[in-house]
Amino acid sequence: MANCSKCGKKFGFLEGGIGGLCTQCRYLEMVEDSSPEVQRELQQRFERDAAIEAILLTTETAPNLPITERIEIVTAECAFGMNIFKDLFAGVRDVIGGRSEAVQKTMRDARRTALYELKKEAHAVGANAVVGVDLDYVELSAAGSMVMLVASGTAVRLDG
Repeated sequence: MANCSKCGKKFGFLEGGIGGLCTQCRYLEMVEDSSPEVQRELQQRFERDAAIEAILLTTETAPNLPITERIEIVTAECAFGMNIFKDLFAGVRDVIGGRSEAVQKTMRDARRTALYELKKEAHAVGANAVVGVDLDYVELSAAGSMVMLVASGTAVRLDG
């Protein structure tokens, strides 16, 4: 986690930290130089993005988790391709042993993207959390060197 250079708030990977600023400070900076119409649109976008930041759990329950409604199963799918250079170096690592940082980074990016998309799906159906999250990786050999990541879980509404 990094700290916002303006307010000092910690922000995670989903906020991006463009220019070293958290999402809220970035929007506030953009709002200062904008017309009233643009300011309203930016405020709505900020509120929507903040609402998407749902709770994700791999378990169905947790202490102090007041689930009031189970809405539906939500899924997100992301297909990522490994370029020829990643494939080449991964093949070398396969022969000589060791870790392939390029492949690990691609898998990490796939996971982050799939979980963010899962949060968006949950938000779209009115949930503020996803429980029972499961990640499944599938190699798409017919498409060359592609990996598909499927994230699924139960969209729920929490009390409060």
